[in-house]
Amino acid sequence: MDIDDLPSKKPVMVIGENLEAISVAELEQRVGALESEIARLRAEIAKKQASKAAAASFFRN
Repeated sequence: MDIDDLPSKKPVMVIGENLEAISVAELEQRVGALESEIARLRAEIAKKQASKAAAASFFRN
């Protein structure tokens, strides 16, 4: 097996960790990753709420 065949590790972000040793570029990258994840979570919440509302409407009739 070649080293290139091994799965790459995802960068680890720990909520509340000390940020003093992290560069501005890394901090900006983390902010972008977190904003993307927040958008993804909000979209999933909206999808589930719409599904729940559709089911509630169906069973009310």
